[in-house]
Amino acid sequence: MNHKTQRMMANMAAPRRILVMLALLCCFHSSATTSEKAPEKASEKVPEKDQSVTYDARSLIIHGKRELLISGSIHYTRSTPEFTSEERYDVVKFIKLVHKKGMYVTLRVGPFIQAEWNHGGLPYWLREIPDIIFRSDNEPFKKEMQKFVTMVINRMKEEKLFASQGGPIILSQIENEYNHVQLAYRHKGDSYVQWAANMAVALNTGVPWIMCKQKDAPDPVINACNGRHCADTFTGPNKPYKPFLWTENWTAQYRSFGDPPSQRAAEDIAFSVARFFAKDGSLVNYYMYHGGSNFNRTSSAFSTTRYYDEAPLDIFGLQREPKYSHLRDVHKAIKMCKKPLLNGQRNTQKLDEFHEISVYEKPGSGICAAFLTNNHTKDYAKITFRGQTYDVPPHSTTILPDCKTLVMNTQYVTAQHNSRNFKKSKLANNFKWDMYSEPIPTTKEIPAKRKFPLELYELLKDTTDYGWYTTSIELSPEDLPLKKGTQPVLRVMSLGHAVVVFVNGVYVGSQHGTKENKACEVSAPANFVVGINQISILGSLMGLPDSGAYMEHRYAGPKSITILSLNTGTLDLTLNGWGHKVAINGEDHKIYNEKGLKNVNWKPVNGPGPALTWYKTKFATPEGDGPVAIRMAGMGKGLIWVNGENIGRYWMTFLTPLGKPSQSEYHIPRSFFNKDKENLLVIFEEEAKGPQQVEILNVDRDTICSFISEVHPPPIDSWAIKNMKLQVVGEQPRTKASLVCPDNKKIAAVDFASYGDPAGSCGDYQLGSCNAPIAKQIAEQECLGKPSCELSVDKSLYFKGNDPCPKVVKTLAVQVSCA
Repeated sequence: MNHKTQRMMANMAAPRRILVMLALLCCFHSSATTSEKAPEKASEKVPEKDQSVTYDARSLIIHGKRELLISGSIHYTRSTPEFTSEERYDVVKFIKLVHKKGMYVTLRVGPFIQAEWNHGGLPYWLREIPDIIFRSDNEPFKKEMQKFVTMVINRMKEEKLFASQGGPIILSQIENEYNHVQLAYRHKGDSYVQWAANMAVALNTGVPWIMCKQKDAPDPVINACNGRHCADTFTGPNKPYKPFLWTENWTAQYRSFGDPPSQRAAEDIAFSVARFFAKDGSLVNYYMYHGGSNFNRTSSAFSTTRYYDEAPLDIFGLQREPKYSHLRDVHKAIKMCKKPLLNGQRNTQKLDEFHEISVYEKPGSGICAAFLTNNHTKDYAKITFRGQTYDVPPHSTTILPDCKTLVMNTQYVTAQHNSRNFKKSKLANNFKWDMYSEPIPTTKEIPAKRKFPLELYELLKDTTDYGWYTTSIELSPEDLPLKKGTQPVLRVMSLGHAVVVFVNGVYVGSQHGTKENKACEVSAPANFVVGINQISILGSLMGLPDSGAYMEHRYAGPKSITILSLNTGTLDLTLNGWGHKVAINGEDHKIYNEKGLKNVNWKPVNGPGPALTWYKTKFATPEGDGPVAIRMAGMGKGLIWVNGENIGRYWMTFLTPLGKPSQSEYHIPRSFFNKDKENLLVIFEEEAKGPQQVEILNVDRDTICSFISEVHPPPIDSWAIKNMKLQVVGEQPRTKASLVCPDNKKIAAVDFASYGDPAGSCGDYQLGSCNAPIAKQIAEQECLGKPSCELSVDKSLYFKGNDPCPKVVKTLAVQVSCA
């Protein structure tokens, strides 16, 4: 395990026991927990070594103790690049690693998982079973599903991984968000839900089963919520004795190629978490906590190679601030409320349409916690509770662990911010590129054996993205236009996902679909000649579908091929007779690894190559031990290999509405590099582009910032629960800015400091109209050369009693660089 992964696991494990959820071969989750001994009946006593996992209306009960669980999804196939490629899919190994780190696991078996994973996790060969209908009361599908689920559960039992056996698995999930498609299958959908639940429960795991987004989950299966604001959108458990569980709190939004950046504010997520626990919630899971990368061809149709880069841990495993630490702070606040939440009775006072107070209290015990909520999106509120008035910002919750002390408001971020940096490696960019152009086949190499073009999914069977279609047509002089300025047009209409078209070996055109509309069309002039003309079409996929009903009936590939503007009219070639070939020549010869390189003739690069060109170079391992990325500047669309490892699909020419690629930098795990020799980089480029601008980059988040106003509360660590009471830790709580460098680095420079009304975000702050000139000097005195520092937000320190802008609420913005 490399140090980045060790640190990531350590960060997730602190400060107490952790929950990790898994969607098999795809999803994992992590979390801090708090626990209370479950109430006992007068005639019962909890066994000393109770290994059971049960539940009631309030919470899960694990080993005889109630649990509040906060968790985060981590897909081990996307997130453990330090494993070798063979070990990356070893679920047992990963669960044991999680257990070793002191975490719980929820095994989300599926087998359908969606998760923007290729085919939703279902293998392609299922499509070819006669009469199969996925995810329905269909005997062929149920047979394969039961076989798979039983195999997985038995494997877990053999390894003693269920909590009932002393292992970490405390929950299992069957199916995934089936309510979305259930109506499409009518009564077969209803009976399938019953069958799936009964089949799972009969496997006797000793832990509860859950179904997410499944209102009619049969007993004893727990129905759980997925979404952004489950406190307000979840109708609740379908039985009064089941707990409120939130299995997916979306930390951003997955992205498809062509999508602009997707963000979700840390403040909004923190608000949703606090509000859920304020309304009887007992488990919140972040989807995703760390997204990672879709290495190889594992992403679903049109999904980007990076996955949930905007999660609290970015695709490189680095903490995205303030999201990571602001959520950590709300977890601490919830933990301070654990006694009342698990033992008190809830009383909710609805003040009006937008404002409410939720109180958890055990009469006569002194145990009390309150949540003051302002659900208005624009207006501040003054909420009076037990004789004290609290200012509550819009769209926020104020947390009072003792029903009087404000330890946190979800809208006020006291945690530090950071900005990600991509720096060109000094060692790794001395490239000397060679190229090999993919041969364009004809009917001589791929003779026509079928009347019409085969469907592309069926042709490729998920073994490659690429498949060739060839046909030929003989044209006479009478067929070709005689008038100058006219030329025959070849039209290729495809169901998706992309096509590259050649006539007589000459590039004619290319086109692609989108996530929403996968079909595409090429209509372009072509150089047809008298005699035999060869038409070659490279069809390609951007992954298999991962959602919706009747996935087994999705189709792709060319559906209509015609020649327009002939003297003799339109010529339809769809039934002309077609040849087919799976994969391109470079894939056949594995020229992306050291051994396969020798199978073709390479030549030095001299400018951009034609469409369908392979490029190779050697490069040194980048300096340092931090994350590494490759920036595909100047390239079009294709695949990348490093030392034979496919790091995923890239696409630079499919621009967002903002005029930029959806993804420019692609993660290269350090475990893919050679230790004692140069590395091999191979790129397959579909368009007429060259690699001259490609760069290897070191990645860090060494730019850290703080943005704190004078009305912010003190940091959450100013208080702690001791002897069942909320107490001040150290000095009297005060508002302050805190900066901590990552990886034991020190503050090397203060890039920006302003006290007044600065604007912007970390990495791009600007001075406002009110500013204390002494702010940067104070920051340099307190911070330079130190691994961390604290800065006061006291007005008197910056203005010395002469405030030039007294009506402005003062904010301290500081940006520093660590090294």
